[in-house]
Amino acid sequence: MTTVAADTVAATVTARTEPKSGKAANRRRPAPVRIIAPVVVFVLVMAGWYFASHYLIAAESRFLLPGPDEVITEGLLDSAVRAEILSALGSTVLVALSGLVIAMVLGVGFAVVMSQARWAEYSLYPYAVILQTIPILAVVPLFGFWFGYEFGSRVIVCVMVSLFPVVTNTLFGLKSVAPAEHDLFTLHGATRLQRLLKLQLPTALPAMISGFKISGGMAIIGSIVADFFFRQGEPGIGRMIDVYRQRLATEELLTALLLSSLAGLILFWVFDFLAGRVERARRR
Repeated sequence: MTTVAADTVAATVTARTEPKSGKAANRRRPAPVRIIAPVVVFVLVMAGWYFASHYLIAAESRFLLPGPDEVITEGLLDSAVRAEILSALGSTVLVALSGLVIAMVLGVGFAVVMSQARWAEYSLYPYAVILQTIPILAVVPLFGFWFGYEFGSRVIVCVMVSLFPVVTNTLFGLKSVAPAEHDLFTLHGATRLQRLLKLQLPTALPAMISGFKISGGMAIIGSIVADFFFRQGEPGIGRMIDVYRQRLATEELLTALLLSSLAGLILFWVFDFLAGRVERARRR
């Protein structure tokens, strides 16, 4: 099958699977609502937090749940605390991104192999499920014994916790191609590689990005968990959280938790933005 014919078939499949733009536009919420709604929820949560801290908890126990105003003044606005937390958070994010990239490459690769041969899916997929069910807290110390307590071991933890969503979502996307579209490529004599590159991977791209969104947050969690156990090398946010816990420094602890959550949220937003761009490109 020539490249021109393959492109023609791919364009035909895209035209057939293109959603109705009018219906999609009707289902889409206006942009102001997408911004105002979470802001309102955020304000309500902050108000509830402030009320609980200042009016429901006794003054002598308020250190257990300081108000958002205290967290801001003693955590975010304190230059020494902020610099300490941001430095640790930078180390954690670097580990998480490294593990996430490796998980994305491995996950997509395994999914492609499994989508091309049923025996490969039967051989590999059960172990992907087992990998997801292994208690991470039980195996993290073993990684330290086997690979040391530095950067590499933390990356391995992130890969382990973030690999499964990439594999499952990519495999689902690759297998979600309609039989009629496969028949169209078969009719034009498409090779296995042409079918993969021009039909299966473009169809699977939205599902792949959904897996990346899930794995991004899990990679941050994996990096923090590794920090709790691996106490050598550059300190990450997990070690700082443990230090603040021991000091009963609740303001700094909550600041570290909020900023680490923000890092995961930013990763989610990045992949969500990519998903929107992909969806718009598919509609053209």
